[in-house]
Formats: sequence, C-alpha cells, structure tokens
Amino acid sequence: MNVESSVKERYSRGAKQREESLCCPVDYDAGLLEMLPDEIISRDYGCGDPSRYVKPGDTVLDLGSGGGKICYMAAQLTGPEGQVIGVDMNDDMLALARKYQDEMAARLGHKRVSFVKGNIQDLALGLEALEHYLDRHPVIDRQSYADLKSWEQQQRREQPLIADDSIDLVISNCVLNLVSDHEKQQLVQEIFRVLKPGGRIAIADIISDRPIPVELKNDPEHWSGCLSGAFQETEFLQAFAAAGFQGVAYDKWDPEPWREINDIVFRSATLTAVKALPESTDRDSTLIYRGPFAEVIDDSGQHFLRGERAMVSAAQHALLTGAAYRDAFIDTEPAHREAENAGCAIQSGDARCC
Repeated sequence: MNVESSVKERYSRGAKQREESLCCPVDYDAGLLEMLPDEIISRDYGCGDPSRYVKPGDTVLDLGSGGGKICYMAAQLTGPEGQVIGVDMNDDMLALARKYQDEMAARLGHKRVSFVKGNIQDLALGLEALEHYLDRHPVIDRQSYADLKSWEQQQRREQPLIADDSIDLVISNCVLNLVSDHEKQQLVQEIFRVLKPGGRIAIADIISDRPIPVELKNDPEHWSGCLSGAFQETEFLQAFAAAGFQGVAYDKWDPEPWREINDIVFRSATLTAVKALPESTDRDSTLIYRGPFAEVIDDSGQHFLRGERAMVSAAQHALLTGAAYRDAFIDTEPAHREAENAGCAIQSGDARCC
C-alpha cells in the first residue's frame, strides 16, 4: 500500500469513528468549540491550534481540513469580512465537514466557510474537476493521457483551485507529515505561491529529533499515524526558509514528546513565517536592534548590531516590525529626521510643528 492510499484509508476510518492514536493532547479555546457539533469535535485529529493566529478580516486556507473543526473555529475569528477555505483529499472527511455547513452558517450569521477537494501539495488542481473530466474523458491510450496532461496544465493556469497571492493566512494541523517525502518541497512552494505578499503561515505538525530510517518510512501504519513522514526538526525550518519565507521560527514547541520509537523522539511544534513584501531599493527607515544578542542577521543578510541604528527599506521595515519578530526592533525615524524635528522644536518651543 502506498502513502496516499494508507492515509486515505486511515482517515476514512477516522471520519466514521474516533481514532485515538491520531491525536496529540491540545488545549483548544473552549469558547470557540461551543457552537461546533459534537461529531466534528470528536472526529478531529491534530497536534496544535493554528486557529489562534487568525485575525479579523483574514482569508484563511486550512490545509488538510478534515472534518472542518479548525475551519469553523477560524471563521468565528475572521468575522463577516473574512473567509475560510478548507482543502482535503478525503471524501469521507469532506462529507463530514460539508454536512454541517448550513447549520454553521446559521450559527455564524454568515456563510464564510467552504471546503474544496484537492491535494495540499498541488493547490492549483481541483480533484473534483479532475474527476468530472475523467468521467467524460477516460484515459485509455497515450493520446488520451496526453490530453489529460494538457487539460491539467490549462486548469492550473486558468482555473486554479487556489489562486496565486490570494490568502492572508495558511494554517495546518498535523497534516504536512502525511505528504510523501518527494512531494514535500512542492508542498512548501505551493504554500508560498498562494499567500499574498505579507501573508503568514502557522503550521502545527509533528517533528522528529533525528532523521527517520527507511524501515520506519516504509511502515504504512506509522506513516498514516503522523510519524514516518515527519520533518526532522532542523529540516522543517530550512524547508520554509529555502522556499523564500522570512521570519521562520518555532512559535510553539511541546517540551514533552508525543511518541518515542527506536530512540527517535517525536513532538508537536508550530512553525510560523511570513511571505515578505516585494523588496525595494529605498532605505529611508531606521530600526534599532534591542538585544540581547550582540549581533543578528535577518533573512536578507543584513547585520544588526545591538543598540545601533540601521537603515532599512520599506519592505524590511514592515517585516521586522511585524508580529513575527516580537518587538525585537525599536521603530524610530531616521536620525537626520529626528535631528530636524529636534531643531524645529527648539526654535518653536513645540515639537509638533514639524
């Protein structure tokens, strides 16, 4: 049984009856759970709570949305100006999530949650559209196969499931580890593609403290159980940095391991990062690195010395003063402008004159 088949079978069972072995203990916001149907709560499998990163007005994409629990939680936080899109490949999980769409829309006061069928490593191709095409154009020879590939390329280009630069926040809860290793790079690149410049990610997943050996990776039960496909803890960060994300960090790190197999420790962690705004050549803003380290280097390669002013571009300014950097920098006007303001204040006796 291959990876995809193993995952589909395991989570189809999980959509129909609870699979305790798929869960890590997570403290969710009880207030956000109150309006959710019990069936959705009991059939949810995760290792973190990425809903807490949602902001009012966000367009949120939940990768591997399962029964829809995190989507319906996030919808309460986006407010009526936001929207939430869940993507999953499993028909049974999608059926569970969609079962309560009308009921949840009534409770929310607005229909702002939708669910689409797709592979999270290929967010441009909708699987329901693909299935409809294959019903009408079965692949029976090399020409029909070539026609299928041509149609897929056209779909990705003209009618992508998730459009480029369309999402404010990508979240996921214990799902990236279910994607095969040879598709993980494409998965991270797809997340980058769909995010708007300035968009954020909050990915809760299982990570390992050391590389996973082949014999464990070849075990379908451990793979579908969120273990064999886990990122190694350093590689998880590196994969997102290599794709172009900035401010890549472990925002949450469970100190207690979830499982330990063959001396490999598996734990839950939540990775956050930002898709930076387009870089500009202007440098008309000044930041001061607070410390405590003597020197730091940002993702663009710029060095910041503790306590010293540094000129940055508008894009760097927006990034380094954002939530990802947690007040690491003091935001101040350029020194020459402060001097001009000070001189103006001395002459007029009123610092507001400038």
